Amino acid sequence: MQFVKMHGAGNDYVYVDTSIERVDNPGALAVEVSSRHFGIGSDGLILIIPSEVADARMRMFNADGSEAQMCGNGIRCVAKYLYDRQRVPDTTIRIETSAGIRTIQVVPGVDGKVEKALVDMGIPELRRGEIPMQGDPAAQALNVELKVGAETFEVCCVSMGNPHCVVFVADVATFPVEVWGPLLEVHPSFPERTNVEFVEILSRTEVKQRTWERGAGETMACGTGASAVVVAAYLTGRTERNIVNHLRGGELQMEYTPNGRVHMTGGATEVFQGEYFPRGPHGPGGGC
Repeated sequence: MQFVKMHGAGNDYVYVDTSIERVDNPGALAVEVSSRHFGIGSDGLILIIPSEVADARMRMFNADGSEAQMCGNGIRCVAKYLYDRQRVPDTTIRIETSAGIRTIQVVPGVDGKVEKALVDMGIPELRRGEIPMQGDPAAQALNVELKVGAETFEVCCVSMGNPHCVVFVADVATFPVEVWGPLLEVHPSFPERTNVEFVEILSRTEVKQRTWERGAGETMACGTGASAVVVAAYLTGRTERNIVNHLRGGELQMEYTPNGRVHMTGGATEVFQGEYFPRGPHGPGGGC
């Protein structure tokens, strides 16, 4: 199986082009290739699939095999893959996801290859019923208390096509993300589990974020998470609409526009290409 390894701000995935390869069981394949000791090593698997309504379609699978609706770092890399291989006519690229069609503006470097991209991440959903989150379906969950064991956290919950729980902390570097991340991920308030962002406010225009991703554990970055953070931070009066988000794998420029959409700008890097020999029945015969 041919694959490409790419990352956005350190959020790394194995990418498989289904116009070249047929993938039978993407959830199982995601578990296999994501292993950093026995596979390729990644936060998950992303399939690049032909689309009838956009330039391409992407499906994203976490390292545990579960499928997610959207990945902000991953979609920049999909756009890079398409542009660098001359599969799209210009720098504006539309990609179909389970959260809807997203528009990406790629920025080529001096060598003609994409270095970074701006993604229109869409309009955030704040209603509990759409996140989804337990409680009044029409109510928002900004600065609400969530009890976890003996502790109570003040959280802000937002959907960017997938659920996010934002927790503002005093010092994100020393915060025990590995303790509270998995507990919040599976909290009964979230029927589909949730991604969790732990965020330190540095100034009105800068934040620092660590992410516990649903189905993947702590990752170097999360684009939909950074989008949820700028929304939550602005709506609760902590920051301006435009911020720099410092993640473990790099920086993302975030904007919560006056018209209610979130724009994200960040890098996209191809690490290597290769051939992988799947251990299980993931190969020819099926399709996505």
